[in-house]
Amino acid sequence: TYAFFPMASRRDGRAEVQAVSGMDTVDIVSRLRASDVDTATLDALRITTDRLCTEYAYLPAEQLLTEGKAWLGRVANLQHQRLTLAQHREVIALAGQLALLVGCVEYDSGLSRAAEATRRAALDLGGEAGDPGIVGWAHEMKAWFALTAGDYRGVIAAADAGLAAAPKHSVAVQLYAQKAKAWARIGDRQQTEVALDAGRQLLESLPYPENVENHFQVDPAKFDFYRMDAYRRVAEDGLAAQIASEVIRASTDFDGTEKAPMRISEARVTLAVAAARDGDLDTALSYGERALGSNRRSVPSLAMVASDLGGVLHERYAQVGEAQAFLAHLRELRGRPM
Repeated sequence: TYAFFPMASRRDGRAEVQAVSGMDTVDIVSRLRASDVDTATLDALRITTDRLCTEYAYLPAEQLLTEGKAWLGRVANLQHQRLTLAQHREVIALAGQLALLVGCVEYDSGLSRAAEATRRAALDLGGEAGDPGIVGWAHEMKAWFALTAGDYRGVIAAADAGLAAAPKHSVAVQLYAQKAKAWARIGDRQQTEVALDAGRQLLESLPYPENVENHFQVDPAKFDFYRMDAYRRVAEDGLAAQIASEVIRASTDFDGTEKAPMRISEARVTLAVAAARDGDLDTALSYGERALGSNRRSVPSLAMVASDLGGVLHERYAQVGEAQAFLAHLRELRGRPM
């Protein structure tokens, strides 16, 4: 975990009291309001944090992890400078946002232990900053970790903890979506729809995000991405495929550049599952291989959704050589037998 702002020792505390004991009240308050950090520095940190969270969708994981940790270190170094109380709180919040980002990229890269330690650091920082959004996202990360590990009751518990911490924040929309994904995998269609409906109602009550490309913002397109997953799991193939096609369209720039390759990969898996269930093996394998071949991917999430396709192929096309080759590719991605 990251130790950003250590408490002063008792000796340092006594020295501070002695230093200010000869000052009058106005001088003391002025000192509290003084800072070595100017507005431009904090503005730059805000802009950089937003940029990094935006680049999560497409920047190579190794590069983003390196840059995210470097900026996290720069924010931590501000503890050595004099900050106002308001600046101190904001610096802690910025550190919490960067820790969330670093933790996500660590988990994408298969560094699950490091990701959990970083998630816990973000949770602590969010609590210290009094920022329910950061606290909510830290719980959302726990729900995501549990989902990819197959701990569906753990997903629901983590999501409920996040909803208790940030019931009206945009992260709550994604927490409802995670619950829907868990209920869909448990096989409870009614609870899946209840969670999706709660998320949709909350989303419609919130203002539209200023930067929809920031990973820690939830907009209608991102919520549809989660709906796609839930409907694929409950075998609503027509609706899931329709949403998947829209996800790909919305995530692709006018020149064909993939703005959100990880979303596109999961949408392609959804189209592959629908095609496989419909008896079109060639189309299913084409979509499946394109999904697994993406350079920017979250290995745990992609392996989880691709296992849906693997299950259909194993059940219906186990004797077909092309299907066997894809299953071998999927086993390699997952790192364990199906």
